[in-house]
Amino acid sequence: MEDHKFLIPSSIILAGVIIAAAVLYVRMPIVEKVAAPVGASLAQQNVGRDAFKIRSDDFVLGNPTAKVVLIEYGDFQCPFCGRFFKTTEQELKETYIKEGKAALVWRDFAFLGEESFRAAEAAKCAAEHGKFWEYHDHLFNNQKGENEGAFADANLKGFAKALGLNESQFNSCFDSGKYRKAVEDESEEGRLLGVNGTPATFVNGKLISGAQPFSVFEKAIEEKLEK
Repeated sequence: MEDHKFLIPSSIILAGVIIAAAVLYVRMPIVEKVAAPVGASLAQQNVGRDAFKIRSDDFVLGNPTAKVVLIEYGDFQCPFCGRFFKTTEQELKETYIKEGKAALVWRDFAFLGEESFRAAEAAKCAAEHGKFWEYHDHLFNNQKGENEGAFADANLKGFAKALGLNESQFNSCFDSGKYRKAVEDESEEGRLLGVNGTPATFVNGKLISGAQPFSVFEKAIEEKLEK
């Protein structure tokens, strides 16, 4: 009988761990940094001052002057980002983004491996053709495991062709690696803001971690709209 005293509490703890893992994808080890460390660069020290505002190089879906700005730091290989894209994000588009009440901004938090970086670079190259969001959607609709070749360079070029982008121009951009540092910088900015898993979405600066249901975002957005 003594051994059974610990059975129920242990089961409850295990269930809690499983539920938590279901909404936030975290690949360890990742160093969480909320404040810039001593000796950090000026850019790192200033992170946060304009991080929650729409910037000139941001990819924005919806009205850029909307009262509510959702900034998602995501990884194109992340399965929970994929789930978020196919569920909650679609409801957000229909309810708030199409109505002009909110804008959605994508920023890269590439942390799952080389294919995450290459996919992010490819999406930025697609943006040169005015097709960032189409490429963004195509990536999420073609997820097939992590670093198993789904986002190999040849496939990423194939996605551009399927979307009707100029192959020569896209391939030149992609092969040059011109956006590698931009992806690295955005990912580092996310870490400095406290992001340690994806998706991580800031609603007017308030962090909502994980592929949370629409109701969680609805509550946060409505609170901002009422102010």
